[in-house]
Amino acid sequence: MCAGLSLTAAAQGQRHRSLNKPFVTDTPMVHDPVMAYEDSTYHIYATGMGIQHLTSQDRKSWTVQPSPVMSVIPKWTMDSVPGFRLHVWAPDVIKYHGKWWLAYSCSTFGKNGSAIGLLSNRSLSFPVWEDEGCIVTSREKRDNWNAIDPNFVIDDNDMPWLVWGSFWDGIQLARLDTTMHIAKGEKPRTIARRYHPDFKPSEANPTSKYAGTNAIEAPFIFKHGGYYYLFVSWDYCCRGAKSNYRVAVGRSKSVEGPYLDREGKDMLLGGGTLFLEGDKQAFEAAGHCAAYTFGDEDIFVCHGYSIAHKGASILVQRPIAWTPDGWPQLK
Repeated sequence: MCAGLSLTAAAQGQRHRSLNKPFVTDTPMVHDPVMAYEDSTYHIYATGMGIQHLTSQDRKSWTVQPSPVMSVIPKWTMDSVPGFRLHVWAPDVIKYHGKWWLAYSCSTFGKNGSAIGLLSNRSLSFPVWEDEGCIVTSREKRDNWNAIDPNFVIDDNDMPWLVWGSFWDGIQLARLDTTMHIAKGEKPRTIARRYHPDFKPSEANPTSKYAGTNAIEAPFIFKHGGYYYLFVSWDYCCRGAKSNYRVAVGRSKSVEGPYLDREGKDMLLGGGTLFLEGDKQAFEAAGHCAAYTFGDEDIFVCHGYSIAHKGASILVQRPIAWTPDGWPQLK
């Protein structure tokens, strides 16, 4: 665990250079996108140098903002994570108790010496976010989990939780306090794995010799109809057209689980119902998702490795429909 630092400490960090000017696109190239809505404007936050930021009024035409969210990278992130500098991964954003909170990942590819940092803001339109320090860290040879890919979820008792994780022992969950840091006495617990703990895949991890083959990451919990739905990404991202990323889902009546798939198998033991994979026409693969209710519509968001764009990751948005027995499917 780690303590918060002030903006004065943040100013001692490394400054990131902004783009020259905004530009507009209907096919934004993003990785690990999350979305928020405020004052008639949709915001996307995504992996990038200092966190990529896009805005839109209609979710069709997107303006790529010239300045990153983090114009200054706090010094504590580089002190905590050897090799980390400017490329900030997999943010998540939520409004809780009248304030916006943004979590982000500091890491280096394939290693679990990582940290999840925290920012706060009174409005998404205000350009300066306040550094709230870090939420949680993982250490190589100390922790069998990886502190990246955070997602906030608020339970039915208005209590915040954080779910995160990539590879190693899988997806982790811990309760937060009202400052959005790990609650006193809480310890991470595993709630989902790619495979049963006794199963050992025969093929090696093609992306990292360190991370192993428990290829599950990027959790997102979405509440609907009395259930918490846990979406996760299976298999391997970040390989362009060679990626085989895909999304699976399970559900639970409790935010703490157990999360069961449509066949009743616990995701802790390798369960999960396949929700989305590449169609080999528009996308080779797709993953790292989020889900939202905007107005009267539920929306699924992720990045897809586009065949037309030679494996580049672009924004995917699809409406969610619900089966009579309460399972999500894409329209």
